[in-house]
Amino acid sequence: MPTNFTVVPVKDGRRKAAEGQSEGEEDVDDNNELREEDEDVPGDGNPKESSPFINNTDNDKGNNYDGKNMALFEEEMDSNPMVSSLLNKLANYTNLTQGAQEHEEADDDEGSKKKTVKSPQMGTFMGVYLPCLQNILGVILFLRLTWIVGTAGIMESLAIVGMCCSCTMLTAISMSAIATNGVVPAGGSYYMISRSLGPEFGGAVGLCFYLGTTFAGSMYILGTIEILLTYIVPKAAIFVAERKEDEVDALLNNMRVYGTCCLALMSLVVFVGVKYVNKLALVFLACVILSILAIYAGVIKTAFEPPDFPVCLLGNRTLQNHNFDKCMKTEVIDNLTVTTKLWGLFCDGPALNASCNEYFVLNEVTVVQGIPGLASGVISENMWSDYGPLGMLVENKRQPSIPAADTSQDIYLPYVVNDITSFFTLLVGIYFPSVTGIMAGSNRSGDLRDAQKSIPIGTILAIATTSVIYVTSVVLFGACIEGVLLRDKFGDSVKGNLVIGTLSWPSPWVIVIGSFFSCCGAGLQSLTGAPRLLQAIARDGIVPFLQVFGHGKANGEPTWALLLTAGICEIGILIASLDAVAPILSMFFLMCYLFVNLACAVQTLLRTPNWRPRFKYYHWALSFLGMSLCLSLMFICSWYYAIVAMAIASCIYKYIEYRGAEKEWGDGIRGLSLNAARYALIRLEEAPPHTKNWRPQLLVLLNVDSDLGVKHPRLLSFTTQLKAGKGLTIVGNVLEGTYLTKDTEAKKAEQNIKASMTAERTKGFCHVVVSSNLRDGFSHLIQSAGLGGMKHNTVLMAWPGTWKQSNDPQSWKNFIETIRETTSAHQALLVAKNVDSFPTNQERLGEGTIDVWWVVHDGGMLMLLPFLLRQHKVWRKCKMRIFTVAQMDDNSIQMKKDLQMFLYHLRLDAEVEVVEMHDSDISAFTYEKTLVMEQRSQMLKQMQLSRTEREREIQSITDESRSSIRRKNQGGAQGSSPSRQSSQMEDTQEDEAQLIHDRNTASHAALNDKADAGPDRVHMTWTKEKLFTERNRNREPNANVAVRDLFNMRPEWESLNQSNVRRMHTAIKLNEVVVNKSQGAHLVLLNMPGPPRNRGGDENYMEFLEVLLEGLNRVLLVRGGGREVITIYS
Repeated sequence: MPTNFTVVPVKDGRRKAAEGQSEGEEDVDDNNELREEDEDVPGDGNPKESSPFINNTDNDKGNNYDGKNMALFEEEMDSNPMVSSLLNKLANYTNLTQGAQEHEEADDDEGSKKKTVKSPQMGTFMGVYLPCLQNILGVILFLRLTWIVGTAGIMESLAIVGMCCSCTMLTAISMSAIATNGVVPAGGSYYMISRSLGPEFGGAVGLCFYLGTTFAGSMYILGTIEILLTYIVPKAAIFVAERKEDEVDALLNNMRVYGTCCLALMSLVVFVGVKYVNKLALVFLACVILSILAIYAGVIKTAFEPPDFPVCLLGNRTLQNHNFDKCMKTEVIDNLTVTTKLWGLFCDGPALNASCNEYFVLNEVTVVQGIPGLASGVISENMWSDYGPLGMLVENKRQPSIPAADTSQDIYLPYVVNDITSFFTLLVGIYFPSVTGIMAGSNRSGDLRDAQKSIPIGTILAIATTSVIYVTSVVLFGACIEGVLLRDKFGDSVKGNLVIGTLSWPSPWVIVIGSFFSCCGAGLQSLTGAPRLLQAIARDGIVPFLQVFGHGKANGEPTWALLLTAGICEIGILIASLDAVAPILSMFFLMCYLFVNLACAVQTLLRTPNWRPRFKYYHWALSFLGMSLCLSLMFICSWYYAIVAMAIASCIYKYIEYRGAEKEWGDGIRGLSLNAARYALIRLEEAPPHTKNWRPQLLVLLNVDSDLGVKHPRLLSFTTQLKAGKGLTIVGNVLEGTYLTKDTEAKKAEQNIKASMTAERTKGFCHVVVSSNLRDGFSHLIQSAGLGGMKHNTVLMAWPGTWKQSNDPQSWKNFIETIRETTSAHQALLVAKNVDSFPTNQERLGEGTIDVWWVVHDGGMLMLLPFLLRQHKVWRKCKMRIFTVAQMDDNSIQMKKDLQMFLYHLRLDAEVEVVEMHDSDISAFTYEKTLVMEQRSQMLKQMQLSRTEREREIQSITDESRSSIRRKNQGGAQGSSPSRQSSQMEDTQEDEAQLIHDRNTASHAALNDKADAGPDRVHMTWTKEKLFTERNRNREPNANVAVRDLFNMRPEWESLNQSNVRRMHTAIKLNEVVVNKSQGAHLVLLNMPGPPRNRGGDENYMEFLEVLLEGLNRVLLVRGGGREVITIYS
């Protein structure tokens, strides 16, 4: 209800009382302009909220507050408006036409300047009750209700009316709750559903409602033409049937031709002057009301003076009374017995001895009154149903009848027959359109003085009124009209009169003319409303391919939408049968009503804070009952139409979900999803899942560049291929700094990451953390990402490819700490090396292999990952190969058999190969590699010194390296040649140690070749046991002299950490084997060695991994989480 405010100026306020009036007027104009600017968002239907407060504008920020009373809040004036200015804007806010008109004004190209809106003045009676009455009562009441009563009987007809009216009443209760929960702009049911259930449901149901309204236009036009050609001017038919069996086809063709002409004429009227259509609405409503009053008056008159409408029966068969005047076979004229016109219809000629139809000869002709009246007791005969197939004769079971032997000629004789096969569910579908139209009041909400009061009262009263009219009509028709006349759909037995017209008073023409104009008006209203509904959907921007239909004429009339509506309407007219079109629109309206009930039930059960309807007489159980009734009626009417309608709605839903614009309307489905997620998370135990349910729930640690762009988008592609949309994916990123200073960068980074996730089709969540340092940030993500039982169990990250070139050692230290923390958290770890060379989602890898190197048991991760990858179309053609390493003491043949059996039980298809690695001596290259690694490690430890000290340290390291190389050269060792070459090519001081490392690395292949040529000359070991072995071998006659020389020449090698030497040896040998077997593989999966327990060797660990992966293109290092992830059991 409107509330009056009295504003008392404060002494220190901005405005003085004397200036209040003039400035207030200016302020109103300003606010109107500002509202236009705020609403300049096409398709949202709501004012743009640039701040948390309604209609906050930049102009408010310029109003400096000069008073003293509110000085405590003066710093918040920029963002938080004063209550006085807020109320001023609310006072100027209007609920008028926030649907189509708002979209028109928001369109910069077509919109005109905002006009002053008159205050809405319509009340409940004129604004809601009468429009609903006009839309509900219509063509079915006049053309089909009598036939439904005669075919289904009074009892089943009451059941049909009761179901349909109960459905609309329950829907009206739900709609009233939604309509009174805030302002409902124009758009009616579409606006309510879309804002309650979200854009996907809103668009799907909105388009279904549009199709229903469009087919309703077809139905009304077909009704108009049926009245015109059957009851007003039958001679205007273009197609005339020469034979009785062709009458149905001729009627349908006439309907198509005249219907198309009528549609074109109505569309032209709507295009030229829609305002005249609205003005004529009351005239059309008056026709409906007068027709209904004429029916009731006629019923009352039949109680004491029934009208004379004789029905001619031959035996018990009803005859079409078109071509004869007298219901008799012969008559006596001037004492002569002559035949009548009826005789000529059944006999070969007018002569008394002519050959006649057998049934005509055996049975007599009788006349019964078509309208016996209320007092006749005919109600008892019309209580029960009389269904039948197509072509079944309409018979009066109470009349005597002698059957004929030959019935083959009956279809060519003037009997009244069923034009369609009739059954209960068909009648439900045909009748239901007569109860639609309950949304008319909500569609006019912008014109109502108090919409939240008028819509519930007017709609429910209109439904109650029409329900009473339908129920009483069913009973009265059954009590007044003979059964054979009720089942005569087109009134052929009463000389082509409208059956319901025979009951009316004072003349049948009252009903005929009234129903004709009623159908015309309803058709015009449909052709007016449907394009505007389509325009509202198009301007909401949720269905991209409908954007063109949002445009129209300069005054906002939806021209393109009208053309599409006329085209779809023509489809219904080409169907041509009113009985076939009615179930189609029943489907679409029932689906719309179903979702109105669903919206109310969802909002009520969720108890959303914004759900505060003024209409209190609703309950979720009523909404659920209404929803169930709608769904039941859909399948009762026509199960295949119901499936088609639901398929159309589902396709539109999925299209909007994947291609439509994202809208946030605070809809109930989001709240429902939140509640469902909360319920599922509470039920989901935080304990680890069973091995059979285990799948990698990924935390993807993603890096961004200086422009906050994603560094490695292929990491997201690999995530998509590994997950295929299943399970949990969290994409995390850490920015260094404080949140107060980096909040803007964090939001931008999150937007960029989400854009990359969309581009790579990665379904998941994005989480950007701002931390004082990267290490803590990654630690926080690993510990706290996820919620409850929905947490990640696997971390995916890229290999730090620039760790050697980076001046900041934190880059690889963070990497190693991340490995340690995932191990502590019992989470699996995946590290992708050369991730930028991984395939995109559009690539299709051809014949190739995914090679798994299973060195140590990791819980089955190495087995599971290739299986998951091969589910994706990128990797589908790849074969899986599993390599395992056998030591000297292992039985490689038995190992292969066991592994094949293990894979068989796991139901995995893979080739198995056991690679034997013999114990070999440590090569000189291994020692050199280890030496350079430790020298580089020593250099990195000095990076914290001052620049002068750093240069001095690097120089000393370089000199020491050179002297050691010279000593080796003097010793004449075979493996020292690459080092001598390296020392001769050194140029700079700061990069000396790195260059030594690079040269040694470059000569790795050459050394391997030499090792293959002469293993005894290159491979050696310097453990104590091997020391004595080598001395004994040197005493043999053919011993190699170079061994003794090398043994005596190792002063700098003795200082090396033997653990590092062994690790380097393992890395080199394993790398040789892997490169030899898997260099051409599409992907290599390898066990990832753990970092050293002693943090002092972290930089050496990176070197070990680098050597291990050298020469391989795509590598995925895998580290298990300490639990089994794959099982052989069912």
